[in-house]
Amino acid sequence: MSIFKFQSFLWKVLSTIGIVSIIFLLIMLSTLAYYMVLPLGHRATDDLASIMSHAAERWDSLPSVERAAFAEKMLQKHDLVLTSAEANLPDSSSMLPYLYFLEASLKNQLGTAITIKTSRGMDDNEWFWIDIPVSNEILRFGFSRARIGVEPSTAFFVLLFTGIFLTVLTAVILTRRLTIPIDRLYHAAQLVGKGHWPDPVKEEGPEELIVLARGFNRMNIQVKELLANRTTLLAGIAHDLRTPLTQIQLALSMLPNEGGDRDLMNSIHGDLEVINRLIGETLSISLELAEEELVLTDIDLELDNIIKNIQTNGVDIEWSRGKPCRRMLQPLALRRILTNLLVNALRYGDGKPINVCYECQKETIIIQIMDSGPGIPDEHLEAVFRPFFRLEKSRGSETGGSGLGLAIVRQLADAHGWTVELIPRPEGGTKAVLTIPCDQ
Repeated sequence: MSIFKFQSFLWKVLSTIGIVSIIFLLIMLSTLAYYMVLPLGHRATDDLASIMSHAAERWDSLPSVERAAFAEKMLQKHDLVLTSAEANLPDSSSMLPYLYFLEASLKNQLGTAITIKTSRGMDDNEWFWIDIPVSNEILRFGFSRARIGVEPSTAFFVLLFTGIFLTVLTAVILTRRLTIPIDRLYHAAQLVGKGHWPDPVKEEGPEELIVLARGFNRMNIQVKELLANRTTLLAGIAHDLRTPLTQIQLALSMLPNEGGDRDLMNSIHGDLEVINRLIGETLSISLELAEEELVLTDIDLELDNIIKNIQTNGVDIEWSRGKPCRRMLQPLALRRILTNLLVNALRYGDGKPINVCYECQKETIIIQIMDSGPGIPDEHLEAVFRPFFRLEKSRGSETGGSGLGLAIVRQLADAHGWTVELIPRPEGGTKAVLTIPCDQ
């Protein structure tokens, strides 16, 4: 079961855990920033603003000969460059919260708005400058970006993405542990739906899933036995019915003068043949679903032989050969499916030509059989695959078959993992498409 199938149970559980965990992570980081990082930032900028304010007052009261020593002391003790503002510098465009906090702290302590300037040092490091007016000059304080030290945006995103990664990883591990038993049941149910019999599902996981797996295994055995009994029952019924039918046919053939009424005898013989054919087709639905070994099959040759062996009754079958195509598949099932589809197209094609073609792709083979008959109403495109379903309700032999041909086609296709579709043609008629997944 793929993680990226959005309707899967795995994806729904994983996305729920992931979204809730990520929202919790964002709330936690926001709370941490609001109650810890921001107060620390305000405290640090208040301290720096206070140092600058007191340094400006001290600078204004110092004699000129002592100012150089004071500036050197500020550099060594506080990493602040102290100089007179001579050149104009551009305003800083940095988005660091620290600078916004510092501007607010300076305004509170100096009583006037201060705009932080910026420049590039010789080592290509960014420097920030604060101009504070004192007496008849402007005193400039400067510090490098490295003095701030913190990288709040980097720290935030590192924590965020690390948290998301760990959250998703943990959610995947926990979810997979929960969904593996469900995944096994999912694939086993698919196989049963296609007529295969999977190995018993492991009974592990939470108690509810153990009970579910045990019930599925029991159901799998019961369905398999039921179908085997059905096949045996049908075989027995076919045998029991064919014995008296054979005796009736033998008795009829021994009647002198064909029973005195040739037309009546021909009608009885015809009815007996129809009954025999119906019994055989009914039995084949079960008998032909047996697993068949893969054989290297030439699609072109198989189609050519099938078309030659079918009695067309004067209807042309236009056969478009494709490129050479040899694949490992089940030839008996292929022959029966194509034969039934062709017979169906001939029967309901209004005597018009039938078109047959195939496309041999890397992973699939697509075979199309197209007729130009009246077509099938949209509401019956799936119903025609049901046993004994016929559009012609009279059920006369002259208006159609027994209603088992397409049922056999669908069950054989499902049993081998193939797909059969009936698609209305815009110009009239029906296109039967057989798609066979296979390896090259």
